[in-house]
Amino acid sequence: MSSIALFDTAIASLYQALETPVGIVALCSAGVAGALVIVSAFVKTMIPLRCLAVGGNLGFLIYGALHPSLIMVLLHGTMLPINLYRTAEMVRLTRRVRASAGSDLSGVWLRPYMRKKRLRKNGVLFHKGDEATHLYFLAEGQIEFVEIGEVMDAGRLFGEIAFFAPDKRRSLTARCVTPCTVLQIDENTFRQLYYQNPAFGFEVVKLVAGRLLADRQRLEEKLALAEPPAPRA
Repeated sequence: MSSIALFDTAIASLYQALETPVGIVALCSAGVAGALVIVSAFVKTMIPLRCLAVGGNLGFLIYGALHPSLIMVLLHGTMLPINLYRTAEMVRLTRRVRASAGSDLSGVWLRPYMRKKRLRKNGVLFHKGDEATHLYFLAEGQIEFVEIGEVMDAGRLFGEIAFFAPDKRRSLTARCVTPCTVLQIDENTFRQLYYQNPAFGFEVVKLVAGRLLADRQRLEEKLALAEPPAPRA
């Protein structure tokens, strides 16, 4: 069949579809879905992209149901719940980050994206000078930073400074004072979360900055307590 014949067949099918309300709805749905697909090509962030994908799936699903196409119904009927789930997941992440990062310096909101690791008493999580491949959250137990003799209780995020440092090297050794449960997130997972939702990375920067300021304040308070009183004249 020549290209002209194919074009004539397509035009005839179009006019035939426009003769019924069902056909008009099917074509409008396909047109809207196609427009959403084109718009999605210019979107840079994942949440709007997923929302456009959901709209496209709905449009093509309606078209496939009204202008019967089993393949289109199966394809977009499968993709629709996947895109809905991923969109909801990203929205939950955004809300959790925004709700917690400003006030919760523990990093609890990162827990759903971290993997669990158990260590025995006196076990070493990392040594000074090791490459910082993970960001950690202490879920249970106590960890001592050997070089400075500081013990950290459960419920704290740690290891973030070296994780983001240019040389990515640990400045302290982390040893378990008691049996510990540690949650960890690696750089690849962190990058995926960032690319899916850039707001995640922005809020993590705020978290790290908040932790640095809190550590600085504690250090200043310790120095102030350690200073001898000024001699009286």
